Amino acid sequence: MDDQGDPADIEQLLDRIEAGAAGRSHVSIGEMMDAVGRRTFGPLVLLVGLILVTPLSGVPGMPTLLGLLTLLTLGQVLLGRTQFWLPSLLLRRQVPRQKLVQGLHLLRPAARRIDRLIRPRFTFLVKGPGLYAMALACMVIAIVMPATELVPFSASIAGVALMTFGLAMISKDGLLAVLAWGVSLAGPVMLVRTIGS
Repeated sequence: MDDQGDPADIEQLLDRIEAGAAGRSHVSIGEMMDAVGRRTFGPLVLLVGLILVTPLSGVPGMPTLLGLLTLLTLGQVLLGRTQFWLPSLLLRRQVPRQKLVQGLHLLRPAARRIDRLIRPRFTFLVKGPGLYAMALACMVIAIVMPATELVPFSASIAGVALMTFGLAMISKDGLLAVLAWGVSLAGPVMLVRTIGS
């Protein structure tokens, strides 16, 4: 499905994931990546974020696996590689199709509303240095992902940040990038308050 190009918005990405999962009892991470495209890292970051805001984030080890996937991919991007190498151990990890589809359906109403708001603007924030800065921010989030398995709902906060960064990348929406930075900076504060209470 790589020849379709990158998905233009969240709903198109959801459509591709669901179509790629049709007729199967389980779906692997590699199959989901094939469905959304592997040519650029925006769709991958968006995919990881979407998974983390669904009930799939509660699957033991899933936040850690997705953090490692993000870290490896973006690390290679920053090194200038155009073809990503990922260990088969990560790509073979499967999730139940029923849980995946349930999560996608929960996201659809919000996806439609968000998609109507996004458009290319302030594109200097999502190109060149701005794009690399977002990649670095996503890598930092990925590094702390294993710790989110110990704190309830923290994986979902990381997921919202990654999802917003990924959507900003594929839509070239600089305003969305600013929102993603806000979520990334506010997330640790929210977690500290949650743990403290």
